[in-house]
Amino acid sequence: MDSQLSFYEARVIGCLIEKEITTPEQYPLSLHALTNACNQKSNREPVLELSEAIVQETVDALVKKHLISEKSGFGSRVVKYQHRFCNTDFSDLKLSQQELGILCVLLLRGPQTPGELRTRTERLCKFSDVHEVEAVLKHLTERDGGPFVARLPREPGKRESRYAQLFTGDAPEMDRTKPISAAADLSPSDQERLAQMEQWVGELRDEVARLKDRLQVLEYGAEPGI
Repeated sequence: MDSQLSFYEARVIGCLIEKEITTPEQYPLSLHALTNACNQKSNREPVLELSEAIVQETVDALVKKHLISEKSGFGSRVVKYQHRFCNTDFSDLKLSQQELGILCVLLLRGPQTPGELRTRTERLCKFSDVHEVEAVLKHLTERDGGPFVARLPREPGKRESRYAQLFTGDAPEMDRTKPISAAADLSPSDQERLAQMEQWVGELRDEVARLKDRLQVLEYGAEPGI
């Protein structure tokens, strides 16, 4: 892989691919819609709690990597985002619908068994049986420019091995039992920046409250807070 994705970048790319397929009428996505997609409680493992500021930072990084582009409709001031990860004129990566469905689920849900992939890709593509899923997975491990997935060692007591996407490298799995906060995957310097941003937001809220009080006095001649 020429360029590795961070965990958050993988979530953003996976969300854009998913929404492009399942809700094309709402695609590309605004920052607000993309944040909601990243924090969605269904079809996501682990569940995240990202702020729009963190998602915007992630999007900006992906724009620099030429994996996302901005698109604004005629007369619209809302910036929307679309992926350039694959199957576009700007990407050398061309995937079949089945390959795309598998990689999308792996980006959004982490390592999966072939049986889980068959069930969880139903909205994205069609497989006749698990053997067809295994054949596509095998192809993804052998494709030119890859491998794009890897077969993990079988866990004790499990009948099937799981497969993981390799766009985020070989990072250890995260605890899937609880939601992850926006600061969980950040470096100390990024956590400091996040804390500063949260402080600014708090100060802005206080300022808005003061302005509302002053407006109340000007409009009604009432004392603030009455």
